[in-house]
Amino acid sequence: MKIGVSTLALFPMSLKEILDYLESINVKYCELMMEYPYNQIDPDIVNSYNLKTSIHAPLSDINIASLNESIRKASVEEVKNSIDLASKMDSEVVVVHPGHMAFLARKFPEKIKESSLISLKECSKFAEERGIKLCVENMPDMEGMTCKGLDELNELVQEIGALMTVDVGHAYNAGVSIDEILKYDNIGHFHLSDNDGSFDNHNAVGSKDIDFKSLFEGLKKKNFEGVLVVEVTNKNEILESLDYINSLNI
Repeated sequence: MKIGVSTLALFPMSLKEILDYLESINVKYCELMMEYPYNQIDPDIVNSYNLKTSIHAPLSDINIASLNESIRKASVEEVKNSIDLASKMDSEVVVVHPGHMAFLARKFPEKIKESSLISLKECSKFAEERGIKLCVENMPDMEGMTCKGLDELNELVQEIGALMTVDVGHAYNAGVSIDEILKYDNIGHFHLSDNDGSFDNHNAVGSKDIDFKSLFEGLKKKNFEGVLVVEVTNKNEILESLDYINSLNI
């Protein structure tokens, strides 16, 4: 299996420090989170390393499902910037969140869904024109989130011609089983972290309750060819996660 690491756990180290560190622990795949201070990355720096990359589009202060049209359009442009960067670094995948329901907008869930769909159709077309796979991520069970269930996400990506990023920690927190995850054939990318089901803590893989062994065995049977990205919160959890994954010998 192709195992990668997200830069999330190494924030706010410099980009060079992050890439040096990942190479030093023999990581081959890196997911770059397009949040400050990494939102103005020089692709030549990344390309100088022996790392294959994916891009996680910004999420902190954008919302592609916003009912404020100027915010929605600006958010789409940020996703497009990530897609353009991916094309300059030979990245195959850009991960994007489906947008969320702002506090007062929660009275209009169908309008939120429509706004997300319009944005993602535009982003998907933009990505396809550049040879990039747009992979839309499922969300945890938190108020204001959309696409908590994989059925909803599956319908969305089929409509826009994209793929799913399945965040296994989000799925477990939202009550989605490993068996349900494995039934889908349009998953292009994974995020890996652990939790006890009560909250999306992004703990080290293998440290809590998720049955990763069954997930990995199922993906091996399906000949899954995408990357599984460890998305935890600190350097120690990266090492703990990689040690656990290696111990499974799958």
